[in-house]
Amino acid sequence: MTRKYFGTDGIRGRANKHPMTADVVMKCAMAAAHVLQNNSKHKKVLIGKDTRQSCYMIEQAMAAGFLSMGMEVILVGPIPTPAVAYLTQSLRVDLGVMISASHNPYQDNGIKFFGHDGYKLSDDIESQIETAMDKDLSTHLSPSANIGQAIRLDSANGRYIEFVKSSIPKSVRFDGLKIVVDCANGAAYKVAPKVLWELGADVFKIGNTPNGKNINLNCGATDTALLQKTVIEEKADLGIALDGDADRLIMVDQNGQRIDGDQLMAVLARAMVAKGALKGGAVAATVMSNLGLERYLKSLEIDLLRTSVGDRYVVEAMRDKGLNLGGEQSGHLVLSDYSTTGDGLLAAMQILAVLVESGQDIASLCHVFDTVPQHLENISVEGTNAKIIMDRVEVQEAIAKATETLNGAGRVLVRPSGTEPLIRVMAEGDDEAHVKSVIDDIISTIRHQVA
Repeated sequence: MTRKYFGTDGIRGRANKHPMTADVVMKCAMAAAHVLQNNSKHKKVLIGKDTRQSCYMIEQAMAAGFLSMGMEVILVGPIPTPAVAYLTQSLRVDLGVMISASHNPYQDNGIKFFGHDGYKLSDDIESQIETAMDKDLSTHLSPSANIGQAIRLDSANGRYIEFVKSSIPKSVRFDGLKIVVDCANGAAYKVAPKVLWELGADVFKIGNTPNGKNINLNCGATDTALLQKTVIEEKADLGIALDGDADRLIMVDQNGQRIDGDQLMAVLARAMVAKGALKGGAVAATVMSNLGLERYLKSLEIDLLRTSVGDRYVVEAMRDKGLNLGGEQSGHLVLSDYSTTGDGLLAAMQILAVLVESGQDIASLCHVFDTVPQHLENISVEGTNAKIIMDRVEVQEAIAKATETLNGAGRVLVRPSGTEPLIRVMAEGDDEAHVKSVIDDIISTIRHQVA
């Protein structure tokens, strides 16, 4: 079933352009309140946001929608997405909302919903909200006497900081470590440096001066060049990069080399196996994770369970199979012993705890396996239906030919983005020149279809 508003990670789009307009957002809040109140007596909603300029508009519109339906609203201001998931459970509210477009530029914005259990809403509930958004909800407005009230919770950041710290043993401190932390001018610009400082690290901050328009701009987990440069210049032990809503983690070693989510998953899996803490004998990761990770996990007798792209699908697989470790190459890392969603800062705490306990440097610890050569290219399909392009015979034949050419010595993955007007083309294999040739043929075919 084609969905009108929701994608793979909530609703997302250009701010002040359909569907991310104040009127649609308010209707979305009203619809969510209506659907949830139909299922039970839901009365409280928590709303967090990142640092985009448009968050002010969307926050107020959403609050108005919920209040008009009689729900109480708790506003927590700029805070990471995983903090919203945590506080939704901790404060025992009925719905959590994060206003963010994650790693996208400031011009975009989005909405993510979390249920009372801290997990993202199911596809079924999101579909019910979509249906309700296109109905006249005026007859369901609360009577004047029952309009909701809104409060601001000033302690939200402090509550989340204590939660993150509690995920590692109290005996573990980061004294003697010089850490450069890149907050992407986003939602974690206050909490990330503070957590590291409270645990004893010498913290050098970058990407911590948001102005509404610089979130993810030449910084953060999606652009680590500045972090890599700064780690070397500051002679730091390591660098930590978060994205705009801090649900991703990428690290940098003392030599300025980037450490992606696949390597970090390998580190955590190895440490958890050594302690007998890995559940289910497997790690959940998406189809984008490198073949090198799969081979490494196999050497540890750990299965790699591949899912569709998106941390929500990783979480669904983990819940279904009883796993407690999963993630994405892009840096979404899910440790379900502590959190219900990807949490960049919490994942960093776990890696740093392993680092301290091992006595190694970060390069030795985190470069676990040799990656299989992998090429990824994004093709813009702005103004075109990506699915129609994907379904064309010429494109399908090019993909089939590429798969046959690799002959089991690699993988080909072509998919439409769930959050942007792009088709993502990835190929990997042991022969890098061959992989590059394969991917070039597919890209050429797709671009011909888009032109």
